[in-house]
Amino acid sequence: MHLFKIVFLVLSISLFFSCEKDGDKKIDITLLQLNDVYEIAPLSGGKEAGMARVETVHKELLAENPNTFMFLAGDFLNPSLIGTLKYEGEKIKGKQMIEVMNAMNFDLVTFGNHEFDLKEKELQKRLNESTFSWTIANAFHKIDSITGPFYSEKNGIKTFIPETYIINAKDADGTQLKIGVFSVCLPVNAPEYVHFTDIYEAAVKAHDLLKKETDIVIGMTHLAIEEDQKLAALLPDVQLIMGGHEHFNMIVPVGKTVITKADANARTVYIHKLHFDKKSKKATITSTLKAINDEIKSDPTVDKIVNKWQVILNEKVGEVVSSPHEVIYVAKEPLDGRETTIRSEQTNLGQMIASAMLQTTKADCAFFNGGSVRIDDQIHGDITAVDLFRALPYGGAIFTIDVKGDFLKKILDFGKESKGKGSYLQRASVDWDTEKNQWLIGGKSIILTKTYSVAITDFLLTGYDIPFLTHENKNVLKVREPAPDKDAFDVRKSLIVYLKSLNK
Repeated sequence: MHLFKIVFLVLSISLFFSCEKDGDKKIDITLLQLNDVYEIAPLSGGKEAGMARVETVHKELLAENPNTFMFLAGDFLNPSLIGTLKYEGEKIKGKQMIEVMNAMNFDLVTFGNHEFDLKEKELQKRLNESTFSWTIANAFHKIDSITGPFYSEKNGIKTFIPETYIINAKDADGTQLKIGVFSVCLPVNAPEYVHFTDIYEAAVKAHDLLKKETDIVIGMTHLAIEEDQKLAALLPDVQLIMGGHEHFNMIVPVGKTVITKADANARTVYIHKLHFDKKSKKATITSTLKAINDEIKSDPTVDKIVNKWQVILNEKVGEVVSSPHEVIYVAKEPLDGRETTIRSEQTNLGQMIASAMLQTTKADCAFFNGGSVRIDDQIHGDITAVDLFRALPYGGAIFTIDVKGDFLKKILDFGKESKGKGSYLQRASVDWDTEKNQWLIGGKSIILTKTYSVAITDFLLTGYDIPFLTHENKNVLKVREPAPDKDAFDVRKSLIVYLKSLNK
């Protein structure tokens, strides 16, 4: 009888600890997804977005379920207006994002293609400053001919960024869950210090490794939606891919997989509620898109950091315009400044900027390089001077040059052939006649021997984008520079004047 009691006690203790470890074998997880965030402050005159508001949502989700994890699917260090400014003697280049994201306690991020816009030393500083985790399976640090993982360095100790990442969760009754996360980034515009491997091979390899070690595998990618769809078809057991790169929200099913992308600049976030049954090994995921707007209070800690950077930004913008946050135009249709379009086709934003140049100079036509638009986003609603500075962070003067029709045609042809590059030209009073296969200036065919006045940005006369378009070229017959007190001295000021004239 005594022996029976001892055995019963041992079995009871064993069962107790087993229940503490596995609980009811059911667990709920919340995943908060952002992607493509370049701006920390509210947009559209304060009505939309704002990282301090996101943090309020984050804390509410944590209060509801401690197993809440926050992700950013790439593109946050660049481009931004603040990033182009100098602070404490050096370009900011994403420092403001790291400071805000550290305060928000992000759990995991991946690289987007714009992270690699930074110079090698700049990116290394941002990695060193970050207190959250990074992961990437197909992008590696290249030093000379040697490649290896990127790393963060603190107090002389290097922590290498892993190709895969595992999140360990445990609920109140002891049920534990291992979530494997793989991540890949599209290989575009890679600088010399970055080596990309194949997207699909890297993702499949990372997935297969994680599948052996975890209960469930999800993706966090920075790819074009077509690439995400192909990846989902390759990995049909992955139920969720949290994506980035596109700047508008979408939820795209591929078999049993759901691909989600939120709106850029935290105008929206995705909230994924994951319920996992360890006994059946089945997961159900419910994804909800949440708008981030002025109905959400700002978290005071994060808001304080945001305001610090906004003071720096306002001081810089205030050097050009007196009222940085005055609403100067209401865009009912989104103005397209996305990199993929502004460098490939005439957009409404590009035409507005060129039209402003035309109005300011009274030239025969106007054009500028699409690569000078750096917002990589669509802007809509109430537009302020700050929004325009975000679109054109480098500004620049508007020059007027005189050229003969044959040389003008050569310039326009070069711009047309530069589709997909920064040298693609956004234009005003310039059209391409597809039927006659010719350029029109002011609706009329170019006369090759006629002299035309052309409004261009000062950058175009450097020869960086169009090699033969320089001050020294004899075909540039005359160059007129604007006086410092004129609107044409800064294309952004010219654009503000133009947009205000549309309201009359």
